[in-house]
Amino acid sequence: MKLNIFTMAAIIFMTANYGGLFAQENEINTEPENGKPAPEETSEAAVLSGYIRNYTGVLAKGGNDYAIIQNTFDIRLKKQTENAAFKANSIVYHNPEKDKDIELMLREAYVDLFFSSMDIRIGKQQIIWGKADGVFITDIISPKDMREFLLPDFEEIRIGVTGAKSNLYLNDHALEIIWLPVFSAAIPPEAGSIWRPEPSFPVSPVFHNDKEEVDGSLKNSEVFAKYSLMTSLIDLELIGGYTWDDEPVMHAYKTIDPATKQITALDIYPEYHRLTAGGGSFTFTIDPLVLRGEAAYYKGKYFNSTDPALLDSFVKKDYVNYMAGADFTIWDIKNSAQFIQKIILRHTSDLHDKKFQNLATYLISRDFFNETLNLQFFVYYDIDNKSSLMRPKITYKYADGFDILAGANIFTGSEGKFGQYNKNDMVYTKITYHF
Repeated sequence: MKLNIFTMAAIIFMTANYGGLFAQENEINTEPENGKPAPEETSEAAVLSGYIRNYTGVLAKGGNDYAIIQNTFDIRLKKQTENAAFKANSIVYHNPEKDKDIELMLREAYVDLFFSSMDIRIGKQQIIWGKADGVFITDIISPKDMREFLLPDFEEIRIGVTGAKSNLYLNDHALEIIWLPVFSAAIPPEAGSIWRPEPSFPVSPVFHNDKEEVDGSLKNSEVFAKYSLMTSLIDLELIGGYTWDDEPVMHAYKTIDPATKQITALDIYPEYHRLTAGGGSFTFTIDPLVLRGEAAYYKGKYFNSTDPALLDSFVKKDYVNYMAGADFTIWDIKNSAQFIQKIILRHTSDLHDKKFQNLATYLISRDFFNETLNLQFFVYYDIDNKSSLMRPKITYKYADGFDILAGANIFTGSEGKFGQYNKNDMVYTKITYHF
């Protein structure tokens, strides 16, 4: 605790006392344009930016307990020269209601090297693929922090991965190759969290964690590749990867009494497994519509089986996941609709998951008063289970860099991904100062 508090204090001290060494963020552009680096814009000064935020949420049901109270300090440091750049991003979470009230995370820390027709990035980085909003189809590289379900900003849900990324450019074409030497797992909700429904077992299970780790070695590394084509007509991506499933499979081995046919013991072995994935995405415009599509084929995914004859309750199957979407604007109101379907191949009736799983999303957003006020409504709708997550919010830019956000997370239904959280309706505020 003392070390974490000292570290946070040191970061704040450096920010306050050495600000004169840094340029403002809008003085230079350190991000690539159209996938290509921009080495011409250089600066002797580093760029310091970030934000301070208070996030408070209250459950709408029950005793109106706090869903979250969190203070956040995010700091980012960038510098770019003609042939190289670096970025470091650390974030400190203060959760006064948790036992571990201070959490310090290094989200990104990498260096860039720029050449005439390629660039290389080495270090911890967030890597985003695909065209879908609010769902992950070909966006398979950065694992997810699911401790607060899908409620945080996706920048905070994605976990940085350590590796090397190379981009090669030829006119409108680009090839991206990624190597991750060590595996990074998704972060599940913590024990006792309102976002962690407790499973029921016929008998008290015994957990064996000897297979839960993926050893760091060359054979356990992950590799990915993406081909991109960007023209005035279409933005196209084709991807492939030999990776690990970010979530462990809870292999459950049953001991059955031959006389009573009842389960007498249950041993659970969490284990990560390899996945092979391939797919692609596209965006093109047919005025006034922007059409988006994305699809991926996954080989080697484990699904839960209800077959009592199986000693292990999981079986391996392949599946396809795809999205079709459209964006359009009417009377300055931005609209975005998506349909997402997951199809389990060679499906059998003993599987817990249905062969076809259907999800829809809709986003509507409008700015007012010279973009100082934004109203937004986003909904996930689970078509099969008739459940949803509705997310209305209003954001007001009170002053330069100072935002006030008020919103709600409303769960409907009683089954499925969203219905299981129907007691977790909440209202919340986020007060943020960007610097």
